[in-house]
Amino acid sequence: MRYFIELSYRGGAYHGWQTQANGISVQTTLEAALTQRFQQPVFVIGSGRTDAGVHAAQQFAHFDVPAEINTSESMIHSLNCILPDDIGIHSIFPVRDEDHARYSAISRYYQYHISRQKDVFAPGLTYYFQPQLDDRLMNEACQILLKYTDFKSFSKVRANVTHFRCQLAFAYWERKNADQITFHIKANRFLWGMVRTIVGAMVEIGQGRMSLDQFDQLIQARDRTLLGRPAPANGLYLTEVGYPEGVLVNRPND
Repeated sequence: MRYFIELSYRGGAYHGWQTQANGISVQTTLEAALTQRFQQPVFVIGSGRTDAGVHAAQQFAHFDVPAEINTSESMIHSLNCILPDDIGIHSIFPVRDEDHARYSAISRYYQYHISRQKDVFAPGLTYYFQPQLDDRLMNEACQILLKYTDFKSFSKVRANVTHFRCQLAFAYWERKNADQITFHIKANRFLWGMVRTIVGAMVEIGQGRMSLDQFDQLIQARDRTLLGRPAPANGLYLTEVGYPEGVLVNRPND
């Protein structure tokens, strides 16, 4: 039987979602807890591979087991007691054998949070950046971004992909208050390092260090080496994963 897991995590302590040879990952930690609780080997596949330090407000993964398992609230609670405080399971529910956490997903929605004020009670959860940013210019850059579907300029150089095309649904900056600003972006797929590199470029625009024309030309150049450093991982959140109708039909409270 195949089951989906809905979970969230703080990524600061992990070398990303995917199992790594040189560090602890969210995937490895989750598999260890499931294996311990269900008393059988459990291997999970996630909807996406978040980078080291990136958070997830909503992540889905699937796993296969030979027979039906207990997915009650008490079972979820016991799993959460096994897991560290920075990983939380919200639900486990059965899906069809053909439903796949990664390949069935039709959209991913990310947010990137920037704050001019240091939050000592939630360290590592936003990009602490003191200079004032012009969100009007940054939103004009979003309109330029939405004209394109090839984002090779924003992908890491070593990306092992067959193409660099992504269909954006939206991209915009939202100012929460004088000190907090959030980037929203949703697409059918994202390239390795894409969102953080976009944010890094837009922060340059927001400071007046890059013009809108330069931003447009950099996208057209399809050359990652022409862009600067990506924004830090700690401000980035996988916020929502979208699936076709029917995939999440057994999800509790859905």
